[in-house]
Formats: sequence, structure tokens, C-alpha cells
Amino acid sequence: MENNELTTFRAETSAWLEANCPESMRQPITDDSESYWGGRKATFISDDQKAWFEAMKEKQWLVPQWPKEYGGGGLSKAENKILEQEMKRLKCRRPLTSFGVSMLGPALLKFGNEEQKKEHLSKITSGEIRWCQGYSEPGAGSDLASLQTKAEDKGDHYLVNGQKVWTSYGDQSDWIFCLVRTDFEAKKHHGISFLLIDMATEGVSTRPIKLISGKSPFCETFLDNVKVPKENLVGIRNQGWTIAKYLLTHEREMIGTLFGSINTTPVHKLAVEAIGTENGKLTDTALRADIARWSMDEAAFKLTLARVVDEFKAGQSLGAASSTLKYYGTELNKSRLELMLAVDGFNGLSWEGEASKNGQLARGFCRSKGNSIEGGTSEVQLNIIAKRILGLPSR
Repeated sequence: MENNELTTFRAETSAWLEANCPESMRQPITDDSESYWGGRKATFISDDQKAWFEAMKEKQWLVPQWPKEYGGGGLSKAENKILEQEMKRLKCRRPLTSFGVSMLGPALLKFGNEEQKKEHLSKITSGEIRWCQGYSEPGAGSDLASLQTKAEDKGDHYLVNGQKVWTSYGDQSDWIFCLVRTDFEAKKHHGISFLLIDMATEGVSTRPIKLISGKSPFCETFLDNVKVPKENLVGIRNQGWTIAKYLLTHEREMIGTLFGSINTTPVHKLAVEAIGTENGKLTDTALRADIARWSMDEAAFKLTLARVVDEFKAGQSLGAASSTLKYYGTELNKSRLELMLAVDGFNGLSWEGEASKNGQLARGFCRSKGNSIEGGTSEVQLNIIAKRILGLPSR
């Protein structure tokens, strides 16, 4: 039961959202281009999107749970939960999508010094700076600790040389949080440091990677004699792996919850619209069973997601649970798109043209295959779940 203060907060929050969230910002997002990511290069796709962003920014609800001194809303856990519930009830889009919010921010709040928090967090909460992640390398994917990007101590700065790969939106980002090796003599999980690098620095360049879907958020990122000020080192030199693991937990939780919280039209409604019914039921019994099975899986995942998020907000460590969310959320998304293709039949295979929204479904299906690779492959997540949650032996 909510106390009187929370009941009042819920009523006021609901009324404010009703008054400030435009109707067009309550429609399901069907493509990344419809999200607002912020940053120096950002543009709004409509006046409504800008109005919604500016309203939430003024309210300090772009990142409502962060402390007010860093540009957040300072909401309590209970208040933040109510805000999320009311936004979901009204189908409000998130006004700002940001790796700074979902990944870097929590790491800076835990490991950053006060100067770093003041410098970077407020620019994240205002949508001023867009961040990307510099983790994977051509020879260091699932075995991330094998990374070879070198940062040499040059007195007042580090000189960074190396290459990152699968850098999501690297060509559109302003800064990159990057894992680099600062000690080549230490064991591979040691000697790694966590650096913040301005993408406008001389020697930083990106090259987009095209995927089978025809589109891609991914880039190769090249670091050639990049000078990085010493104050951009987060935490302790050579102990960046601790930060890396903490941030990966948030990344996997973000990826998993993305597919569990996105506002999409239910699969059964899409099936009814596409092929119709007889006596109120889909005529294809096999398809009907598949949709029912998937819908139950989705409901179970959303209940698990809600429980894990509540536990985390109550102060419990997310830990290996993030692997469960990441694995099941991405696999659920893949099976959803497979079902939608089954519903649409031949029409769903269209690759271009206005009727198919330029092949949105077919391209989405192809793109979904990467969801179970990025942020740690499904196979790696299953190993983590087996060892750290189920307690199964390694051999």
C-alpha cells in the first residue's frame, strides 16, 4: 500500500505526464531513428519530440533517480518506480536514450572522483554529450580481458594506440569510455585501465560496419597516437577491470530490459490484423499455439524483470542476474520477430518499398541475430548463469 505522500505524488505525476507528453510521443518506437540520443550532433525528428524532451529536462526527469547535484531528479526509489509505472501506463516514450545514462553514469557514480562526476554527469542528464563504449577489439570479444589497445604514460597524459570494434554509434558520439592496457607485464585481467576520451581528439576516427540487415549502428574505432589527459582516468590505474565488470552488468541489464519494456503491438493483435479470424479464433492452430506459448514466455520474462529491478533498487546487487535478463530478453526478441514473419508470410520478406516500411520486419529479423552477440554472446551468458546462479561445476 502507498502512503499518502506517494499517492499524492502518483496523482501529480500522472496529471503532469498527461499534460506534457504529446500524443505522438505515446506511439510505439519502431526504429532506432525515432529515439532521441542527445549529443552535439543530435537533431529532433519532430516538434513534439523536442517539446517532450525539453519538458522532461526542465522537470529534471530525464534521469530522475540520479542526485540533483548532478542534474538528476533526486527521486526516491519509490517515486522513481511510480514515475516509470505511470509512463508505461500512458505509453510515454523515453525522452532520452543514452549509454551515458544506462552504462557510464552508474560507473562514474560508483568509481569516479568528484571532479569527474561534476564534469560529465550533468552533461549526460541534459543530453548535451552522447557516449559510446570502447570495449571489444578484433582479437578481444568474449575474451575481453585479452584487449591490446595500449595507453602509455607520458607524464601529463596517456598516449593511446589501438583499435576497437562493434562500437555502437561511434560515428555519432561525442565521447567514448574505453578500456586500455596500461601494464603489459601484468596478468591479463590486471593492467587494464578505464579512460574517458573525447572523440574530437586528434587521432580518433571511426568507420561504419554494414550488417546483413543493410543497416548498422556499429563502427570500427581507431586510436592513433591519441593524447588523453591524466584526469580522464577513472578509478585506479591498472584496476579498470573492476569497473569494466560493473559496467557490463548494467549493459547486459539494459539490453535485456530494452526488449522487455519496449511498447510494441502484441503479436496476437498483429496476427488478427494480418490474417483475420473465424469464430473469434485464428484458423491456423499451430500458429495460435506458437503465439500463446510466446505470450506466456513474454509475461514470465516481464514478471522476472520487474522482480529483479525491484531487488536492485532495494539495494541488492544485480550481479549474474543481468546475464539472465540479457540472454532471455534477446532470445525473446528474436523469437518475436520470427513469429511476426510467420504471421506476415511472403509479405514479411519484402526488403524495400513503402508498404513494408523499407523492409522493416525483414531487416529487423536479420538485425535481431546480433542482439544475442553484442554485450556478451548467449553462450557466454549461459555459462555465467550455470556457474554463478545454478552453481553447476565447470567440468
